[in-house]
Amino acid sequence: MSGKNALAPRIGVLGAVAVLFTGAVVLVPVWVVFIAWASFFILGGGMNGLVRSVVSNLTGLVIATVTLMVSQGLGMGLVLTAVAVGAGSAAMVLVSRASLLGTIPAIVWGFASTVGTVAVTGRGVLTASIGNPAVMAAVALVLGGLFGIVSERVAQVLSAEPANRAEPSPEISG
Repeated sequence: MSGKNALAPRIGVLGAVAVLFTGAVVLVPVWVVFIAWASFFILGGGMNGLVRSVVSNLTGLVIATVTLMVSQGLGMGLVLTAVAVGAGSAAMVLVSRASLLGTIPAIVWGFASTVGTVAVTGRGVLTASIGNPAVMAAVALVLGGLFGIVSERVAQVLSAEPANRAEPSPEISG
């Protein structure tokens, strides 16, 4: 089966599994899982893509969490929150000088996923519970990377040529 043909069923089935898993087992935003899953592939897949994706996404999460802690902790208004987000945005670019973090969009996806999870849950990053949106986003970001690995492995199995298939013999010209 070609790579493209293997892609559709695995993404379809694993996408459904992701929705069921995040809706019934690990209650985290499924859209964050999908963002991290895409990040895994954008960063090349494999173990290297997994590491780079998770580290980049979690770096964005940490920067967003610090930004939001400052904003929420100081009770900043809109203008000062915008300044804090601007500083966080600059920090994302600065940390990308490290080779492991060289893909800025993957850092931004972690930042945006964290801010989005805060907005959706209505809880601040200072929430002291398992429902802390930064914790939820972190779990979802790692889970997305793991779904990337699983979908990549499934595709490799589905697109592999059967081992016992006879190879055509080269023609001998005389």
